[in-house]
Amino acid sequence: MKMQLIYPSWPKLDRQTEFHLPPHGPVVFAATIPPEVELSFTDENLQPVDFEAACDVACISTMLTCQLPRAFEIARIYRDKGIPVIFGGIATMLHSEEVAGHADAVFLGEAEGRTEAMLEDLAAGRLKKIYDYMDNPPEAGLIGTARREILARDLYNYRGVQMLDLVHASRGCKFDCWPCCTGFLGGKKFRPRPIDRVIEEMEAIRNNRLFIVDNSLAQDRQWLIDLFTAMAPLKKKWVSHPILDDDKVLKLAADAGAWYVYQAVFDTSDVIRNRVKRLKDHGIGVEGTILLGTDEQDEDYIKRLVDFLIEIELDVAEFTIMTPFPHSPCRAQLEKEGRLLSSDWRNYSADKVVFQPKRMTPEKLQDLYYYAWDTFYAAGGHQIKMGNLFKQVIQREMEDGTYYRYNLRRKRSFAKPKEENA
Repeated sequence: MKMQLIYPSWPKLDRQTEFHLPPHGPVVFAATIPPEVELSFTDENLQPVDFEAACDVACISTMLTCQLPRAFEIARIYRDKGIPVIFGGIATMLHSEEVAGHADAVFLGEAEGRTEAMLEDLAAGRLKKIYDYMDNPPEAGLIGTARREILARDLYNYRGVQMLDLVHASRGCKFDCWPCCTGFLGGKKFRPRPIDRVIEEMEAIRNNRLFIVDNSLAQDRQWLIDLFTAMAPLKKKWVSHPILDDDKVLKLAADAGAWYVYQAVFDTSDVIRNRVKRLKDHGIGVEGTILLGTDEQDEDYIKRLVDFLIEIELDVAEFTIMTPFPHSPCRAQLEKEGRLLSSDWRNYSADKVVFQPKRMTPEKLQDLYYYAWDTFYAAGGHQIKMGNLFKQVIQREMEDGTYYRYNLRRKRSFAKPKEENA
C-alpha cells in the first residue's frame, strides 16, 4: 500500500517573522503506520504536493483551523481521482462534522494502537466514515518515538540556523484555560509518559535543540524534578510552554538545558513581573504570549500592557488576537452572547478579529494588534530579537561542546545523499 501523508499550508501570522518548525502531528502518526506501508510525506508549507504520484490513500494531517480550507481543496483533488482520503489531527477533531463532508474517513483522537485496524478496513474495502477514540486515549506507555525520518531535514532552517525538533513528554492538561481547546482535545487529566521513554526519544533526535510541546510543564512537581534530572546528561537545549514557578524546578530546568519559555502575559501585575525575572535569573529566556481582545481589555489597557513588556525587558513577544476556536470555553460564551462575527476559517489565524470585543470596535482591536507588534519591536525587529536568543543558545552549545558535535553530524547527514546521487 502506498500512502501520501500531507500537511497543508496555511496563512502565517501577520507581522511575525516567517519560519517553519518540523511538524509534530504527522511524525507521531507516521510512527503508528506499519513498515509494509510505503509512506511519503509532504509539508506543503515548504514543498509542493505531487498530485501525480501514485498512491492508494491520501492522509491529511491538520493542526490549525486555518489549514482547513486548503486541506479541503487537496482532498477534493484526490477524491476526484478516486483516491480515498483520511483526515486526522487537532483541527480535524475540532471540526469533525464539517471535515466528514470532505473525507472518506475521519480519525479522531490519538493514534497509538489504533491505526492498524483502520488500514485493515481500507485494504478490505470497508473503510468506516468515523474512527472515534476521543474518549479513550491510549496508555502513555504506548507512545513511542516519532518517525522523524520522513522529514526533509534541510528544509527546516532559518537563514542556515536549524529549527527545533518537537517532542512531548506528556499529554492532557488539567488547567482548562478559557481560550483553550486542550480540555476537549487531550482531556483534562495530566497523562505523563514514562520518563525512560521520553529520554529514549530525546536521545534519538539528532537535533540538539528541542521544543517540548506539552501544554504545560507545571502540572506535577515531582514528575518535573525527575524529568529534568534525567534530561540533564543529554545536554539538549530546549524551549517549552510555562514551567512551574518553583525554585528547585527552575534550577533543574536550567541545568537540563532550558533555553526559553513561552510565558503567557495577561496583565501588568507583580506576579508576572516576578515570574519573568525569576526565569531570566536562572538564565532562561522568555517569549511572552500576549492575547489581545479579552473582555477586560480596552485601548488604554493594551497600550499599558505593551509598555509593561518593554519595561520588564521581555526577550521576545508574540501578539495574537483572541480567537474563538470550536470547543473552547471562549467560543461557547461568545456564541451565547451573539458576539461571533465570522466562521470563515481562513480568518481564524489569530491575527484577525472574528468576534465583537466588549470594550472596543473590531476595527480598533485590529489596529491595536498592529500597534502592539510595531511598538514592542520599534527598537529592533522580531528577527533581531530572535537572533539574540539563538546567539545565546549557540554560545551555550559552544561552551559545552554540543555545537560542534551537532554541526559535524548535521553536515555529514546532508552530505550522504549527495554522495549517493553522484
